[in-house]
Amino acid sequence: MGDPRRLKKKFKKPKHPFQKDRIIEELEFLGKYGLRNKREFWKMRTVLGNWRNIARQSRSLSKEQAVEVQQTLIRKLNKLGIIGPEAEFEDVLLLTVEDLLKRRLQTLVYEKGYATTVYQARQYITHGHIQVGGKKVNAPSYIVKKDEEALIRFAPKSPFTEAKEKS
Repeated sequence: MGDPRRLKKKFKKPKHPFQKDRIIEELEFLGKYGLRNKREFWKMRTVLGNWRNIARQSRSLSKEQAVEVQQTLIRKLNKLGIIGPEAEFEDVLLLTVEDLLKRRLQTLVYEKGYATTVYQARQYITHGHIQVGGKKVNAPSYIVKKDEEALIRFAPKSPFTEAKEKS
């Protein structure tokens, strides 16, 4: 039967495992965004691919269904802060993996100045020093919604809370 916690993979591996250009690109993203391994990059790429696939398939639906699917997708991406409020449907197909990686909690903690490096931001999150909207989040890959972005701060019991208030 298998393990019920691991029903299916959340990512797709590259079809060609040894392409120098792709490997270099992945390693650059790993360093820039502090990803733990390539699997995290592949997950983000798969999520983006699924959204783009929905966008492409909606073009083949009837007019009413297509508008409904497209508006739902745009609303979702706007709520996540991946696209702007004035974005059109064609902008969904122009999204890149970098747009999605910028919305990760790890990246936002680093950009807000709570950590000096993306790796330190990852450590703060996994050790429970960061909270989003009053709740501890210990997943660095958590995609932060646009309205939650201002609610990122150190947890009340974290020793870094006092250090941040003093500076």
